[in-house]
Amino acid sequence: MNNINIVIADDHELFRKGLAELLRKHDDINIVKSVADGNEFMAFIKSNLEADIALLDITMPKMDGFQVLKELKTLNSNIKPIIISMHSDGNYIAKCAKSGAYGYLLKNTDEDELILAIRTVNKGKKYFSAKISEKMINFMSDQSISENILSNKETEVLGLISEGLTTKEIAVKLFVSTRTIETHRANILKKLEVKNTAELIKKAAKINLI
Repeated sequence: MNNINIVIADDHELFRKGLAELLRKHDDINIVKSVADGNEFMAFIKSNLEADIALLDITMPKMDGFQVLKELKTLNSNIKPIIISMHSDGNYIAKCAKSGAYGYLLKNTDEDELILAIRTVNKGKKYFSAKISEKMINFMSDQSISENILSNKETEVLGLISEGLTTKEIAVKLFVSTRTIETHRANILKKLEVKNTAELIKKAAKINLI
């Protein structure tokens, strides 16, 4: 049986040590390095070709997980990254998947799923649990629908609303009547399925429209 060589990158020492101890119980897994930030990780990867999988945190000092994924793409490295994060937001998951992550696990993932993810990814396959996949798909669906459904003028009006401008101020800025702006605002609320400005700003920010 070939060993799966793993690098752990996380800025929390207790988490790194606990993860390493857990993984060492499995005969097919070998921890080759444990580092505290993205810079240390990249320095190791550039000098060592033996690692198969990286277990990466997102929020690390000096170079975060997103930057690490970008660097790995630039290097055309064969190492397969699995994100282990406390962030369950669909935006984080989708961004990591798009950036080349082979898997995404939450830090409260149980041992069985962690080992399954590592062994699956080591075979060259992606691993995103049903729950994680659902969060990612929901985010991407909301985003694409919202991006396509707003006209250019509605997107412009939304941006000005988010800046705190009144209907009259927006009308003056865009050289149109207040009634036109009120119509745009009503259409935006309807399309994003919200009832007021506060809900509108919250929803638009969540799906990266502002």
